[in-house]
Amino acid sequence: MRKQRLITGAALAAFVAASLIVPGPFAEARERLRDRIAQRMGADEGPKAPGSETIFYGRDPLQSLDLWRPTDARGPAPLVVFVHGGGWKRGSKDNATGQYKPVHYPGEGYAFASIDYRLVPASTVEQQAEDVAMAVKMLIKDADRLGIDRRRIVLMGHSAGAHLVALVGTDENYLKSAGLSFADIAGVIPIDGAAYDVPAQLKDGPPIMQKTYRQAFGSDAARQATLSPTLQASAPNAPAFLLLYVQRPDGVRQAKALGAALEKGGSKVEHGSFPGEGLQGHAEINRRLGDPSYAPTATVDAWLKRVF
Repeated sequence: MRKQRLITGAALAAFVAASLIVPGPFAEARERLRDRIAQRMGADEGPKAPGSETIFYGRDPLQSLDLWRPTDARGPAPLVVFVHGGGWKRGSKDNATGQYKPVHYPGEGYAFASIDYRLVPASTVEQQAEDVAMAVKMLIKDADRLGIDRRRIVLMGHSAGAHLVALVGTDENYLKSAGLSFADIAGVIPIDGAAYDVPAQLKDGPPIMQKTYRQAFGSDAARQATLSPTLQASAPNAPAFLLLYVQRPDGVRQAKALGAALEKGGSKVEHGSFPGEGLQGHAEINRRLGDPSYAPTATVDAWLKRVF
Protein backbone atom coordinates (compact mmCIF):
# COMPACT_ATOMS: atom_id res chain seq x y z
CA MET A 1 0.00 0.00 0.00
CA ARG A 2 2.80 2.43 0.89
CA LYS A 3 4.59 1.71 -2.41
CA GLN A 4 1.38 2.34 -4.30
CA ARG A 5 0.91 5.72 -2.55
CA LEU A 6 4.47 6.77 -3.42
CA ILE A 7 4.05 5.83 -7.07
CA THR A 8 0.78 7.71 -7.23
CA GLY A 9 2.39 10.77 -5.60
CA ALA A 10 5.24 10.73 -8.14
CA ALA A 11 2.80 10.46 -11.03
CA LEU A 12 0.73 13.33 -9.72
CA ALA A 13 3.82 15.48 -9.22
CA ALA A 14 4.90 14.74 -12.79
CA PHE A 15 1.45 15.74 -14.02
CA VAL A 16 1.67 19.05 -12.16
CA ALA A 17 5.12 19.74 -13.58
CA ALA A 18 3.89 19.00 -17.09
CA SER A 19 0.85 21.21 -16.60
CA LEU A 20 3.08 24.26 -16.09
CA ILE A 21 3.42 24.55 -19.87
CA VAL A 22 -0.33 25.18 -20.20
CA PRO A 23 -0.83 28.95 -20.53
CA GLY A 24 -3.01 31.62 -18.97
CA PRO A 25 -6.62 30.70 -18.21
CA PHE A 26 -5.77 27.44 -16.45
CA ALA A 27 -3.31 28.97 -13.95
CA GLU A 28 -5.76 29.18 -11.05
CA ALA A 29 -7.01 25.62 -11.57
CA ARG A 30 -3.39 24.39 -11.72
CA GLU A 31 -2.59 26.12 -8.44
CA ARG A 32 -5.61 24.58 -6.70
CA LEU A 33 -4.56 21.17 -7.98
CA ARG A 34 -1.01 21.79 -6.81
CA ASP A 35 -2.26 22.68 -3.32
CA ARG A 36 -4.36 19.50 -3.08
CA ILE A 37 -1.48 17.32 -4.26
CA ALA A 38 0.99 18.98 -1.90
CA GLN A 39 -1.35 18.39 1.03
CA ARG A 40 -1.80 14.73 0.09
CA MET A 41 1.91 14.14 -0.43
CA GLY A 42 2.87 15.93 2.77
CA ALA A 43 0.30 14.31 5.02
CA ASP A 44 1.36 12.22 7.97
CA GLU A 45 1.23 8.47 7.41
CA GLY A 46 0.03 7.49 10.86
CA PRO A 47 -1.71 8.69 14.01
CA LYS A 48 -0.23 11.46 16.12
CA ALA A 49 2.55 10.28 18.40
CA PRO A 50 1.25 9.67 21.92
CA GLY A 51 2.32 11.57 25.00
CA SER A 52 1.81 15.14 23.88
CA GLU A 53 0.40 18.02 25.92
CA THR A 54 -1.60 20.72 24.12
CA ILE A 55 -0.91 24.28 25.23
CA PHE A 56 -2.66 27.46 24.10
CA TYR A 57 -0.47 30.54 23.74
CA GLY A 58 -3.18 32.99 22.61
CA ARG A 59 -6.93 33.48 22.40
CA ASP A 60 -7.40 32.32 18.82
CA PRO A 61 -8.08 28.54 18.53
CA LEU A 62 -5.15 28.30 16.09
CA GLN A 63 -2.75 29.71 18.66
CA SER A 64 -1.90 26.35 20.16
CA LEU A 65 0.94 23.87 20.24
CA ASP A 66 1.62 20.24 21.07
CA LEU A 67 4.60 19.44 23.29
CA TRP A 68 6.37 16.09 23.68
CA ARG A 69 8.82 15.74 26.55
CA PRO A 70 12.03 13.68 26.47
CA THR A 71 11.57 9.98 27.08
CA ASP A 72 14.52 9.94 29.49
CA ALA A 73 14.73 13.40 31.03
CA ARG A 74 17.76 14.17 33.17
CA GLY A 75 17.23 17.78 34.10
CA PRO A 76 15.94 20.60 31.89
CA ALA A 77 15.86 19.52 28.24
CA PRO A 78 16.81 21.51 25.14
CA LEU A 79 13.77 22.40 23.03
CA VAL A 80 13.06 22.09 19.29
CA VAL A 81 10.06 24.18 18.13
CA PHE A 82 8.62 23.13 14.75
CA VAL A 83 6.55 25.38 12.45
CA HIS A 84 4.52 23.62 9.74
CA GLY A 85 4.20 24.63 6.11
CA GLY A 86 1.20 25.09 3.86
CA GLY A 87 1.65 28.22 1.76
CA TRP A 88 0.87 30.44 4.79
CA LYS A 89 -2.82 29.60 4.23
CA ARG A 90 -3.31 25.94 5.21
CA GLY A 91 -1.78 23.00 7.07
CA SER A 92 -1.63 22.33 10.79
CA LYS A 93 0.43 20.67 13.49
CA ASP A 94 -1.91 17.68 13.16
CA ASN A 95 -1.24 16.96 9.48
CA ALA A 96 2.07 18.60 8.56
CA THR A 97 4.52 17.80 11.36
CA GLY A 98 5.55 14.36 10.12
CA GLN A 99 5.29 11.17 12.12
CA TYR A 100 8.97 10.80 13.03
CA LYS A 101 9.91 14.11 14.66
CA PRO A 102 7.70 13.81 17.79
CA VAL A 103 9.25 10.39 18.47
CA HIS A 104 12.84 10.94 17.39
CA TYR A 105 13.69 14.21 19.12
CA PRO A 106 12.31 13.25 22.55
CA GLY A 107 14.25 10.02 22.11
CA GLU A 108 17.38 12.12 21.65
CA GLY A 109 16.73 13.86 24.95
CA TYR A 110 15.02 16.98 23.59
CA ALA A 111 11.59 18.44 24.18
CA PHE A 112 9.75 18.82 20.87
CA ALA A 113 6.92 21.27 20.19
CA SER A 114 4.86 21.65 17.01
CA ILE A 115 2.82 24.82 16.75
CA ASP A 116 -0.29 25.97 14.95
CA TYR A 117 -0.55 29.62 13.94
CA ARG A 118 -3.16 31.91 12.43
CA LEU A 119 -3.53 31.57 8.66
CA VAL A 120 -3.76 33.85 5.64
CA PRO A 121 -6.05 35.50 4.58
CA ALA A 122 -7.75 35.90 7.98
CA SER A 123 -4.37 36.90 9.42
CA THR A 124 -1.16 38.33 7.98
CA VAL A 125 2.32 36.88 7.60
CA GLU A 126 3.46 39.46 10.16
CA GLN A 127 0.95 38.01 12.65
CA GLN A 128 2.16 34.49 11.86
CA ALA A 129 5.73 35.46 12.75
CA GLU A 130 4.40 37.04 15.94
CA ASP A 131 2.64 33.76 16.71
CA VAL A 132 5.94 31.88 16.45
CA ALA A 133 7.49 34.28 18.95
CA MET A 134 4.44 34.09 21.24
CA ALA A 135 4.58 30.28 21.25
CA VAL A 136 8.24 30.36 22.26
CA LYS A 137 7.45 32.90 24.97
CA MET A 138 4.74 30.65 26.42
CA LEU A 139 7.13 27.68 26.51
CA ILE A 140 9.83 29.76 28.20
CA LYS A 141 7.34 31.15 30.71
CA ASP A 142 6.31 27.63 31.71
CA ALA A 143 9.79 26.13 31.32
CA ASP A 144 10.19 24.94 34.90
CA ARG A 145 6.93 22.95 34.88
CA LEU A 146 7.62 21.58 31.40
CA GLY A 147 11.22 20.61 32.12
CA ILE A 148 12.61 22.85 29.36
CA ASP A 149 16.03 24.49 29.31
CA ARG A 150 15.07 28.04 28.37
CA ARG A 151 18.65 28.78 27.30
CA ARG A 152 18.72 26.11 24.59
CA ILE A 153 15.93 26.57 22.04
CA VAL A 154 16.06 25.90 18.30
CA LEU A 155 13.41 26.91 15.77
CA MET A 156 12.68 24.49 12.92
CA GLY A 157 10.20 25.00 10.06
CA HIS A 158 9.29 23.50 6.70
CA SER A 159 8.26 25.36 3.51
CA ALA A 160 6.21 28.39 4.60
CA GLY A 161 7.27 27.45 8.13
CA ALA A 162 10.90 27.64 6.96
CA HIS A 163 10.26 31.20 5.84
CA LEU A 164 8.63 32.08 9.18
CA VAL A 165 11.44 30.71 11.37
CA ALA A 166 14.02 32.39 9.13
CA LEU A 167 12.11 35.66 9.43
CA VAL A 168 11.95 35.40 13.23
CA GLY A 169 15.66 34.54 13.19
CA THR A 170 16.61 37.64 11.19
CA ASP A 171 14.13 40.35 12.24
CA GLU A 172 14.33 40.69 16.02
CA ASN A 173 11.17 42.80 16.17
CA TYR A 174 9.02 39.67 16.28
CA LEU A 175 10.86 38.29 19.31
CA LYS A 176 10.87 41.71 20.94
CA SER A 177 7.08 41.90 20.55
CA ALA A 178 6.92 38.86 22.85
CA GLY A 179 9.50 40.19 25.29
CA LEU A 180 12.31 38.04 23.85
CA SER A 181 15.49 38.58 21.83
CA PHE A 182 17.99 36.66 19.72
CA ALA A 183 19.67 35.72 23.01
CA ASP A 184 16.71 33.37 23.60
CA ILE A 185 17.27 31.44 20.34
CA ALA A 186 20.24 29.09 20.00
CA GLY A 187 19.66 28.37 16.31
CA VAL A 188 17.29 28.05 13.37
CA ILE A 189 16.66 25.18 10.92
CA PRO A 190 14.70 26.25 7.82
CA ILE A 191 13.71 23.19 5.77
CA ASP A 192 13.32 23.55 2.00
CA GLY A 193 11.89 27.04 1.96
CA ALA A 194 11.85 29.12 -1.21
CA ALA A 195 10.60 32.57 -0.23
CA TYR A 196 13.53 33.94 1.75
CA ASP A 197 13.81 36.76 -0.80
CA VAL A 198 10.19 37.53 -1.63
CA PRO A 199 10.75 40.00 -4.50
CA ALA A 200 13.12 37.56 -6.21
CA GLN A 201 10.65 34.71 -5.79
CA LEU A 202 7.82 36.79 -7.21
CA LYS A 203 10.05 37.57 -10.20
CA ASP A 204 11.70 34.19 -10.83
CA GLY A 205 9.77 31.61 -8.78
CA PRO A 206 7.50 28.88 -10.19
CA PRO A 207 4.46 30.33 -11.99
CA ILE A 208 2.18 27.91 -10.18
CA MET A 209 3.03 29.55 -6.83
CA GLN A 210 2.61 33.19 -7.81
CA LYS A 211 -0.97 33.53 -6.58
CA THR A 212 0.03 32.08 -3.20
CA TYR A 213 2.92 34.53 -2.92
CA ARG A 214 0.76 37.50 -3.90
CA GLN A 215 -1.89 36.49 -1.36
CA ALA A 216 0.69 36.19 1.42
CA PHE A 217 2.97 39.14 0.63
CA GLY A 218 0.81 41.57 -1.34
CA SER A 219 2.05 44.00 -3.96
CA ASP A 220 3.84 46.60 -1.83
CA ALA A 221 7.57 46.34 -2.54
CA ALA A 222 8.58 47.73 0.86
CA ARG A 223 6.45 45.15 2.68
CA GLN A 224 7.82 42.33 0.52
CA ALA A 225 11.37 43.36 1.44
CA THR A 226 10.53 43.62 5.14
CA LEU A 227 9.15 40.06 5.03
CA SER A 228 12.27 38.69 3.28
CA PRO A 229 14.75 37.02 5.66
CA THR A 230 17.58 37.41 3.14
CA LEU A 231 16.98 41.16 3.00
CA GLN A 232 16.75 41.37 6.81
CA ALA A 233 19.93 39.38 7.49
CA SER A 234 22.28 42.23 8.30
CA ALA A 235 23.48 41.87 11.91
CA PRO A 236 22.16 41.02 14.40
CA ASN A 237 20.55 37.63 13.68
CA ALA A 238 20.10 34.36 15.52
CA PRO A 239 23.61 32.95 16.07
CA ALA A 240 23.42 29.70 14.07
CA PHE A 241 21.50 28.40 11.05
CA LEU A 242 21.25 25.00 9.37
CA LEU A 243 19.71 25.41 5.91
CA LEU A 244 18.24 22.15 4.59
CA TYR A 245 17.03 21.73 1.01
CA VAL A 246 16.41 19.28 -1.82
CA GLN A 247 17.21 19.90 -5.48
CA ARG A 248 14.45 22.35 -6.39
CA PRO A 249 16.21 25.11 -8.38
CA ASP A 250 14.43 28.02 -6.70
CA GLY A 251 14.82 26.48 -3.24
CA VAL A 252 18.56 25.90 -3.74
CA ARG A 253 19.05 29.39 -5.15
CA GLN A 254 17.15 31.03 -2.30
CA ALA A 255 18.85 29.00 0.44
CA LYS A 256 22.33 29.81 -0.86
CA ALA A 257 21.52 33.51 -1.06
CA LEU A 258 20.12 33.46 2.48
CA GLY A 259 23.20 31.62 3.73
CA ALA A 260 25.54 34.17 2.17
CA ALA A 261 23.57 37.06 3.70
CA LEU A 262 23.56 35.42 7.13
CA GLU A 263 27.30 34.78 7.03
CA LYS A 264 27.87 38.42 6.08
CA GLY A 265 25.69 39.34 9.06
CA GLY A 266 27.87 37.30 11.41
CA SER A 267 25.81 34.12 11.90
CA LYS A 268 27.35 30.66 11.70
CA VAL A 269 25.76 28.90 8.72
CA GLU A 270 25.77 25.27 7.63
CA HIS A 271 24.04 23.77 4.58
CA GLY A 272 22.46 20.36 4.09
CA SER A 273 21.79 19.61 0.40
CA PHE A 274 19.96 16.34 -0.29
CA PRO A 275 18.44 14.39 -3.20
CA GLY A 276 14.84 15.07 -4.11
CA GLU A 277 13.00 17.03 -6.77
CA GLY A 278 9.69 18.81 -7.15
CA LEU A 279 6.78 18.36 -4.78
CA GLN A 280 7.77 14.81 -3.92
CA GLY A 281 11.23 15.81 -2.68
CA HIS A 282 9.82 18.88 -0.94
CA ALA A 283 7.29 16.76 0.95
CA GLU A 284 9.68 13.88 1.68
CA ILE A 285 12.30 15.93 3.52
CA ASN A 286 9.62 17.06 5.96
CA ARG A 287 7.75 13.78 6.22
CA ARG A 288 10.85 11.65 6.80
CA LEU A 289 12.97 13.96 8.94
CA GLY A 290 13.52 12.08 12.19
CA ASP A 291 13.57 8.69 10.45
CA PRO A 292 16.96 7.22 11.48
CA SER A 293 17.42 5.70 8.02
CA TYR A 294 16.98 9.07 6.26
CA ALA A 295 20.23 11.02 5.68
CA PRO A 296 19.00 14.51 6.73
CA THR A 297 18.16 13.10 10.19
CA ALA A 298 21.82 12.45 10.97
CA THR A 299 22.78 15.91 9.69
CA VAL A 300 20.26 17.59 11.99
CA ASP A 301 21.19 15.39 14.95
CA ALA A 302 24.88 16.27 14.65
CA TRP A 303 24.09 19.99 14.28
CA LEU A 304 21.77 20.00 17.31
CA LYS A 305 24.46 18.38 19.45
CA ARG A 306 26.93 21.10 18.47
CA VAL A 307 24.45 23.93 19.05
CA PHE A 308 23.05 22.55 22.32
